[in-house]
Amino acid sequence: MANSCKFPQKPHAKYAEVSDKLWMTCRECGDMIYSKKFHSNSKVCPSCGYYAAMTPVERFELLFDGAKFETIEMPIPSDDPLKFTDKVSYADRLKKYRKSTGEQDVVQTAVGKIDGVETVVLCFNFAFMGGSMGRAVGEGIMKAAGEALARKAPFVLIPASGGARMQEGINSLMQMPRTLMAIEDLKNAGLPYIVVLTNPTTGGVTASFAMVGDVHIAEKGAVIAFAGRRVIEGTIGEKLPDDFQTAEYLREHGMVDIVVERSELKSTLGNVLSLLTNVKKK
Repeated sequence: MANSCKFPQKPHAKYAEVSDKLWMTCRECGDMIYSKKFHSNSKVCPSCGYYAAMTPVERFELLFDGAKFETIEMPIPSDDPLKFTDKVSYADRLKKYRKSTGEQDVVQTAVGKIDGVETVVLCFNFAFMGGSMGRAVGEGIMKAAGEALARKAPFVLIPASGGARMQEGINSLMQMPRTLMAIEDLKNAGLPYIVVLTNPTTGGVTASFAMVGDVHIAEKGAVIAFAGRRVIEGTIGEKLPDDFQTAEYLREHGMVDIVVERSELKSTLGNVLSLLTNVKKK
């Protein structure tokens, strides 16, 4: 399905629910969408091709054979190390997002088979504080990488993040080198590390573990960046191309290997895993 919306995508624009939730309105094109059709299409608008956000569980169901997988419990560090408060306290923000998402923090991990290859998959939930990277993200990636090492299995990471979590200050930034060390252990063991870049992947996440994969796959139209467009334009004093910082632009400039439609993600990932593990695709 062609993605006809203009670049860049809005970061995970929500779909407005109507009456009894049988219908939704796409905020990208404004078309009314039958809810079941939207979800059966992997949360891609059938009118304009806009990609809505997926939860980690939805990603796991999409990628694992038969939608079968085993979840791995993620470590959760103690809350609010800096006792941070702006308009509300950080502790209260965490309570709010834990209630709205039903999860303790951003990342979730599962193990299952993708086209017959046992694989550890870690996925970000953008709905939890914009997928921001705090200590829980760092601990989660280290736990997931350790699980891949123990199982001698490939590790697939699927980020969707606005970057470092400011409420944790330097503690957040320290997750960049910590996670890189965990990924280096995988590489030293000869295990594949694949990153599936989704919209948006930005800030300190892009500047660390999201851009050191053996293979970088990206969903169509995903925004992948470090600094924002306005910051860059203000710094260099020039207008940037319309498709700047999109998956397609990064592929053309050598930072992304493959750009795929969501409907083709599982088969593409299966091909890559089969090649890197020498396991025949099922």
